[in-house]
Amino acid sequence: MAISVIEMMEKRKSVRTYEPLPISEEVRNSVKAYLGDEENLRGPLGGRAHIEWVPAKGSDSGKGIKLGTYGVIQNPQAYLVGRIRNDNQGLMEFGYIFQKLILHATALGLGTCWIGGTFSRNSFAREIELAQDEIIPCITPVGYARQKQRLLDSTMRYVVKADHRKPWQELFFDAAYGTPLLPEHAGSLAAPLEMVRLGPSASNKQPWRLVISPDRRQIHFYLVPNPNYGGNKIGFEMQRIDIGIAVCNFDLACRELGIAGVWSVNDPQLGQNPLAEYIVSMKLS
Repeated sequence: MAISVIEMMEKRKSVRTYEPLPISEEVRNSVKAYLGDEENLRGPLGGRAHIEWVPAKGSDSGKGIKLGTYGVIQNPQAYLVGRIRNDNQGLMEFGYIFQKLILHATALGLGTCWIGGTFSRNSFAREIELAQDEIIPCITPVGYARQKQRLLDSTMRYVVKADHRKPWQELFFDAAYGTPLLPEHAGSLAAPLEMVRLGPSASNKQPWRLVISPDRRQIHFYLVPNPNYGGNKIGFEMQRIDIGIAVCNFDLACRELGIAGVWSVNDPQLGQNPLAEYIVSMKLS
């Protein structure tokens, strides 16, 4: 029976505390085979990321190193560490590629956690080869989730309101900003849009906004950045990765439902929201 990617989107939660159990050889090989297929590491506009499996200290390989996550992560067996060029399109495509990988890991029974700020980039950079124009935007630990999570886990979920999502009327618009798109008017796009709404984002800010064309043939993605969530401290705009996550959830949900489309950058010049930056569009086939 094929695993539903929509079910994986609905099921997945961030895991920060893991069982001290080795990842099975079958699962480990599946992840490494996924990383070895270049098509899996290609974004919606053709950009590519590089992602490596890095064993953690005390892992099943016996060769792992202690990597800096400031006590946030406990008992990981490995980390998936990504690198990509530091530009606006690259960051969006990285979000897409890494979210797709995380959903693959979820389907294999692994726990994951998007980490963009609370880790030592220097310690991870020593384990991979970074080109001059590349950065490590995010990592994820992998392992088997402990049934009983630490108090730290529940506290962090509470602080970032991880179990709360913005309502449809704040995220999705019908033909123009200011006209909320009702779920009952979304037709076949209702489920993909809901997967966007449920998607993870840094501190659960959900900076994406989508406008659906009147003929329902084009979906335009916009970034409305949070003014208090800049990238000065880490050297890049984290919320551009969030847009890539939203694009990934929408794209994969459409594919699963047999909805075909093509991604492109083609600004419709709607112009109704001066705070919104146009990012990308899908045109349905």
